[in-house]
Amino acid sequence: MKQKVIRSHEGSETQRYMQKVFMWMFLGMLVSAVAAFVVATNKTLANAILGTWLFYALIIIELLLVFVLVLAVKRVSALTATFLFLGYALLTGLTLSVILLVYSISSIFLTFVVSAGIFGGMAFYGWVTKADLSRIGIILFFGLIGIIIASIVNLFLGNSTLDLIISVLGVLIFTGLTAYDIQKIKQMNILGNEGTDEDHKEAIMGALTLYLDFINLFLSLLRLMGKKHN
Repeated sequence: MKQKVIRSHEGSETQRYMQKVFMWMFLGMLVSAVAAFVVATNKTLANAILGTWLFYALIIIELLLVFVLVLAVKRVSALTATFLFLGYALLTGLTLSVILLVYSISSIFLTFVVSAGIFGGMAFYGWVTKADLSRIGIILFFGLIGIIIASIVNLFLGNSTLDLIISVLGVLIFTGLTAYDIQKIKQMNILGNEGTDEDHKEAIMGALTLYLDFINLFLSLLRLMGKKHN
């Protein structure tokens, strides 16, 4: 009986932890969406950021923020980790504003709905499955490295067929990574530290992981489904 009570308590703590992860993820997405909308609807800002050196500088800063957060999360305060995550979400929104200028709003909305459906389904699977997804995660990780390299190469080649292949593989890889990451985040939660700074930083890192999964899934689908402005 005592063991059942303990398991029930641990299960409730894990659920509350995952709720915090998703809360921060959704907050990050909201920050990105607002930033993208503000830039896309302001010609002055759009002209100052998009198609200039500043656009590429923002992308470099985005990458640096991710590396800093991943590598230094154990050494920084919970407040600093929060600001780094929200700062990354803000910069991502600024650079993603370009999609609002390239693709129609209707196709962006449709792609978002499809992405949310896929993400939600795979997140649920990752939560409830008893299967060990770690082996699949390793394969998907190497697949991710492959499409990153292919994407860099295609910046110089400009091959439409290769771009299509990268987009299809991107959808498959980030769909699988969603389930894998949910299971990993769930398992990595340290029970008993609820309410501590470490617990908060764990939730921030989980939110960053899922944020990246969703954004990249969305962008891969948008390249396949999106209808560009004439």
